[in-house]
Amino acid sequence: MIDAPAADAPVVVEIRQLWTSFPSAGGEQVVHRDLDLTIRRGEVLSLVGGSGTGKTVLLRQILGLEHPSRGEVTVLGQHPGQLGAKGAAKVGMLFQHGALFSAFSVLDNIALPLRELKLLPDDLIRDAALVKLQMVGLDPQQANKSPSALSGGMIKRVALARALIMDPPLLLLDEPTAGLDPESADGFCDLLRSLHRELGLTVVMVTHDLDTLFDLSTRIAVLADQHVIVSGLPREVIACEHPFIRNYFLGGRGLRAMEALHDVPAVAAAADPER
Repeated sequence: MIDAPAADAPVVVEIRQLWTSFPSAGGEQVVHRDLDLTIRRGEVLSLVGGSGTGKTVLLRQILGLEHPSRGEVTVLGQHPGQLGAKGAAKVGMLFQHGALFSAFSVLDNIALPLRELKLLPDDLIRDAALVKLQMVGLDPQQANKSPSALSGGMIKRVALARALIMDPPLLLLDEPTAGLDPESADGFCDLLRSLHRELGLTVVMVTHDLDTLFDLSTRIAVLADQHVIVSGLPREVIACEHPFIRNYFLGGRGLRAMEALHDVPAVAAAADPER
């Protein structure tokens, strides 16, 4: 795991009394109800929860792509909608499947956010994109390839380079290792750990991959029953009595993934007397 930041580190994301609802055949489907969450600078906070608990929706609300029904979301002291065109310089987003533009080359995909702002000459934008390409561990020879010529792991890295092109202090990750083989997933986690350290990033990550969860998280927040039921270190989270936590963390896969954490097996054994 990555070392946690100081308890008094500045707040990057503040979510208060958030409600999210969508129209449904029955009238209204409430996804979030009075959800509170604070994320501090330097954290790698992982959001976990069952299907339909609104993990990706919450990421999109932090990014400003969706708006809550009520409540407040602030990013670096501002409402996401107030970030405007400069928002891309403050928040980077890695979508689950990369969301690369198939008609663009690798370099053009990475450079797109800078080109959209129309503030820099194209040669400088190209140089910046090449720097980010190398930063994510890809050779400059990949720059002119199309996304269709890339492996799944390479697509993730190009999408990460695009998310970082404007050096944002906040990075949002939606299932960053989904679809990757174990070796590629481990390599991507190593890259994220290195970039977090070198760039001083604050990261909010949605993941179902337990190895990634325990490898990178400084804190885990569990979404269930329409709000955050617990947040903390793995040993604190698994001590919470809740059916989702028992099934997710204390099943066979969860226990195997936690074996690398020296203080977790004892907690897990205490929580599961039959183990």
